[in-house]
Amino acid sequence: MITPKTPKDKINFQKLNVSSYIELALIAPTRYEDLNICKFPKVNELNVVEISIDKVQRHPKFLKIYAKAWDKNVEIIIFNPTNFHFSNFKPTNKLFVQARAEYAFGKFQLLQPKITYEINRILPVYKTTIAQKSMAALINEYLHVKNLEDEGLPKVYAKALYDLHNPLHVDYDIALKNALKALKFGEIYLFLKRLSHKKQHFTASVILSGDERDFVKNLPFSLTNEQKKAIEDIKSDLSKHIAARRVIMGDVGSGKTVVIFAAVMMAMPKRSVLMAPTTILAKQIFNEAKRLLPSHVRSVLVTSGDKDICFKEADFIIGTHVLLYRELPKCDLVMIDEQHRFGTAQRDVVHKMVSEGKEHPHFLQFSATPIPRTMSLIHSSIVNYSFIKQTPYKRDIDTYIIGKKDFGKMLWHIENEIKEGRQTIIIYPLVEESEAYKYQSIDEGREFWEKRYENVYITHGKDKNKELVLEEFNEKGSILLATTVVEVGISLPKLSTIVIVGAEHLGLSTLHQLRGRVSRNGLKGYCYLYTNILKNERLLEFANTKNGFDIAELDLKYRQSGDLLGGILQHGVQFRWFSLKDDKDILLEAQKLIK
Repeated sequence: MITPKTPKDKINFQKLNVSSYIELALIAPTRYEDLNICKFPKVNELNVVEISIDKVQRHPKFLKIYAKAWDKNVEIIIFNPTNFHFSNFKPTNKLFVQARAEYAFGKFQLLQPKITYEINRILPVYKTTIAQKSMAALINEYLHVKNLEDEGLPKVYAKALYDLHNPLHVDYDIALKNALKALKFGEIYLFLKRLSHKKQHFTASVILSGDERDFVKNLPFSLTNEQKKAIEDIKSDLSKHIAARRVIMGDVGSGKTVVIFAAVMMAMPKRSVLMAPTTILAKQIFNEAKRLLPSHVRSVLVTSGDKDICFKEADFIIGTHVLLYRELPKCDLVMIDEQHRFGTAQRDVVHKMVSEGKEHPHFLQFSATPIPRTMSLIHSSIVNYSFIKQTPYKRDIDTYIIGKKDFGKMLWHIENEIKEGRQTIIIYPLVEESEAYKYQSIDEGREFWEKRYENVYITHGKDKNKELVLEEFNEKGSILLATTVVEVGISLPKLSTIVIVGAEHLGLSTLHQLRGRVSRNGLKGYCYLYTNILKNERLLEFANTKNGFDIAELDLKYRQSGDLLGGILQHGVQFRWFSLKDDKDILLEAQKLIK
């Protein structure tokens, strides 16, 4: 940490929002100025030269100054002079100036000179909230290799950053290139260092040592190796005196629900609670719990319409956000599915559920929104991660990019699927017509589908009955017209086809979630990306990429550092130098120093 030596320095550091030597070093100059005295005139270039003024002539719009430089007579022209120029450019004055030199009519001219008080050096120029002179003073006083090393930077990076601010050569591009790795390392190192201070350890309310082995053994299917590894990770966490903080990141259809149930068995005989983002998802998990968990595990479902539920005998409480506003009994294992689907205020209540008092329950988050490896490495400074990339069954989904000319062929496919008892979802970008959008809305497209086919259902985000519509469609629907409300959580066993209208406007993670609605139980799946831009590189790469974690890396490539965490552990990460996509090696190097 920097300790300012003067009140003025303290104010300047506050203006720069700088509190450490590394932060100061990361404010890189934007260019260099060569302030070495020019021994000979450089025509059509900037020159730094000492002038000796002989005579000054005032004109209405400019000053003409006669002086000597390089032992030659020179003319100096200042357009639109100010009082500053009048007071400094006087006969007999000697000044160092920086000006563009031209040769005309047998003599040299210096145009629009700027007085300089520093000579014979390469001057870094900064774009900051304080004056250049003040910035230079801070760099000179505080930015030293030892200070940077004392804050943890390896000497090679500390020296590279020092050299960037104290250049020996005027070529800024080469200097920046030489310091780029140091800038990247310094930025991610500082971020990880601060993040590591946020990782807090709390005493667990209880050690959970229930046995899940019989439950796993009696399942009607085998677990994947990654499901087993996630269960082992959770078991290790729950057996400690420190409250667990783990994110289980699973690809679409990777079988996270079974891992949730295994955690419930580990918590027995203590109580567990799971909060899901939608009623339909909560009901699906509850029904699966009744089917798969042993009969002695008492599961309870809580939705918005449930008023008089007795929690006293419950071992496993499943519900939506309404759980946040109910008087729940003490739960030693709190689990959240797709936390980013909850609003900020609801997340704050969740935080209180798991952080009030001296002893905290164990806390697990589950998400089907994969993130790039770099992001998980960064945020492992706060929470632990488990990844489930394998799926219990082979998912066979063909993805096609189509336009208007392919519409008839797509209709033929949908009709064949309906004849085979399978279902289709059409995802529209909007509910109502909009002149700003080039694609049909649900309201514009519904007449076509309703006239042509039977059992067409419609829902969207503002539909208060959307979960009822989805349940009814699941039982007897052929075609569902919807917005991205179906992105997460719905299990529709008969769904074979999804059509996404205006696909180029959606993020790749959203497209992957939507595509993941089909082929849930090994059924052959089809995904049609309807677009007016058929030669779209991003969509072409998406169509050929099936794994959600690869999709996340692809999303990173096209979106840079946008909201890649899907709402999980967002910290407003904005890096200027460090690249989430390209700098994993630098990240790993920085992590070793932090640990």
